[in-house]
Amino acid sequence: MARILVVDDAKFTRLTLTNILQKANHEVVGEAANGKKAVELHLMLRPNLTTMDITMPEMNGIEALKKIKTQSQHAKVVMCSALGQQKLIVEAIENGAKDFIAKPFDERMVLEAIERVLS
Repeated sequence: MARILVVDDAKFTRLTLTNILQKANHEVVGEAANGKKAVELHLMLRPNLTTMDITMPEMNGIEALKKIKTQSQHAKVVMCSALGQQKLIVEAIENGAKDFIAKPFDERMVLEAIERVLS
């Protein structure tokens, strides 16, 4: 299955996503709590896919997405957002995000988004 980097400032959210992904036989190769660390880890780990929170300290998810896309134009990034952040989701898609997952997470929806992006 896929090698995935999980990025979110909330440890509980990272743990929840990691559990969903591992249960579906994906390998979580790293975690980051902010966009700056996500960019560093993406360059180092070269995951098949990255899940990226939008609202984070130090560097938000959209800025991190832009930097990742300059490093690797083929990077597959799925944005994670709370309901009501449609404007930010549209901005993320315009900047190269492949899909998005709404919080709170529904396991089936998460896995469907991951599979769509990986196929």
